[in-house]
Amino acid sequence: MKSILKITTKILLFVFLTIVTQIGGIVYVLSMIISKKLKWKSKFKSISVFITCYVITSLFLVPLIAPIFGREKVTHTDGIQPSNYLTTVLNRNYVTPELNDVLLKTEKALKGSGIEISYLDANFPFINKFPLLPHLSHNDGKKIDISLIYETKNGVITSKQRSVSGYGVFENPKSNEYNQIHKCLESGYFQYDYPKYVSFGNINKELVFSEKGTKKLIQAILRNKDLGKLFIEPHLKKRMNLTHYKIRYHGCRAVRHDDHIHIQLH
Repeated sequence: MKSILKITTKILLFVFLTIVTQIGGIVYVLSMIISKKLKWKSKFKSISVFITCYVITSLFLVPLIAPIFGREKVTHTDGIQPSNYLTTVLNRNYVTPELNDVLLKTEKALKGSGIEISYLDANFPFINKFPLLPHLSHNDGKKIDISLIYETKNGVITSKQRSVSGYGVFENPKSNEYNQIHKCLESGYFQYDYPKYVSFGNINKELVFSEKGTKKLIQAILRNKDLGKLFIEPHLKKRMNLTHYKIRYHGCRAVRHDDHIHIQLH
């Protein structure tokens, strides 16, 4: 019975690590093989070997292999940073060179505005159609989520976020705005509200949504000819008076987009 439980635990851990990081499951198997060959006796041996293997693989091997699949890490600059560095640790920060170029051009267009690009989940480094859960479409290197822009109560734009993960703190519709969220939930699409469960905690509660900052960010993104679509919740599109044809509604089968912006290439 103990042996069945042990095997089941290892299988579940393999599946979990693969779902969350793509490479974690394979690294886990490799680390178990290495651990058995090491004579070092310690109750921390297995976890130490796994962490070492994972760090080496993520930092050195994955970036070398990813270009074979047409992907590379999101380029970090003074104006492009992850909202949460766990995104990079979990290898969820890979895009095509073309999408990297869109981000860099957007950063250049925003220079001097005080607005920075804080990105959330992008894609895994390998294999088209490999799902980056819980997202439906982040599976080809051509998609990335970007944080909304926030400001202090005095109107000073900041790069800080309202949640630990960057997701799940919504800019809800006002009483006089169209409420697509209510319509989707009422129609049975219970997952539409899902991001509220992955915020991992609310922070910087003194900050407020920056309408002017988010609008400038979106307008800068829309200047890129390689942009295919941009998703944001309808009430925010209306509030910011945005009418560009590339701003689309994502549908009730996805999740709500009033906590982040989704962009993708053609």
